[in-house]
Amino acid sequence: MTTFKEIRGTAVQSVSTDPSNPEVGQIWYNNSIGVLKGYQSIGGAWASGGNLATARRVLGGAGTQTSGLGFGGFITTGLQSTTEEYDGSAWTGGGNLGTARSDVGGCGTQTAGLCFGGRINTSPNTNTNITEEYDGSAWTGGGNLGTTRRYLGGCGIQTAGLGFGGFTTAASTATEEYDGSAWTAGGSLTTARYGVAGAGIQTAGLAFGGDSGTAVVTATEEYDGTSWTGGGNLNTARRGLAGSGTQTAGLGFGGYSTSVSNATEEYNGTSWTNSTNMTTARTGVAGCGTQTAGLGFGGETTVVTAATEEFTDPSFAVKTITTSTS
Repeated sequence: MTTFKEIRGTAVQSVSTDPSNPEVGQIWYNNSIGVLKGYQSIGGAWASGGNLATARRVLGGAGTQTSGLGFGGFITTGLQSTTEEYDGSAWTGGGNLGTARSDVGGCGTQTAGLCFGGRINTSPNTNTNITEEYDGSAWTGGGNLGTTRRYLGGCGIQTAGLGFGGFTTAASTATEEYDGSAWTAGGSLTTARYGVAGAGIQTAGLAFGGDSGTAVVTATEEYDGTSWTGGGNLNTARRGLAGSGTQTAGLGFGGYSTSVSNATEEYNGTSWTNSTNMTTARTGVAGCGTQTAGLGFGGETTVVTAATEEFTDPSFAVKTITTSTS
């Protein structure tokens, strides 16, 4: 990688004020305060976004950081059909789901979203295979899942979606592929689990975390359009986490291990590395976006939350350069 030294040379400028638009790796001496400074990457960072209008957990997510979609979920008064759209700063109401439900799978974009499966009753718990498609203003019925289940993972787009895992009467390995009108069976997950997160596309999907029914897991699997193979394990086992990004540049955040988690990890196609923690630890959180521009919203701390956070990686900052005498 080309460095600032190679571009501009080794001379350190002496200036009275910090540069307004420094380059990564640039160093200067601020003579008004007698301090040597530099501009460097400080890794990923979470920042607060606009709150959801309706606080809820185990909702679905789709879209990007500046064009997000949140739908369904659960609050203390019951299951939700509410849909909200994010513009990068605030959420506004969209068209309601035809069927109120929580624990849904989701994928797609703000103007072409997909919601599938979930829970349509809480006493007793009743799963559904209903699929709905969003056009930016209203939801319409799509082809039903072949396996009725809740708390499943999803990734892809409306016309090429992927749903996997979840809970039927036990943790599931089922994988299904959506073509815009119907679901067909795909290759089964190696590890059955629910509360699993997803990222990527139908032919290059990523499944990670979840609960096998006996324990929360770190297992990561990669899908090639036909079958799943093992990837690098998460550093923190958890269920109810959210995901964004791609198979080779994924982001996983939040969830529940032995308590609600704010852990954030980044995947490079081989292994996960720890990144900056979310500000609000939570489980049942929804997510969308990319590894470098992720969005996390909703979930549960000890109560349901409307909190939205935006992830940026890399982020940069002006830092004071110090020396050590030891």
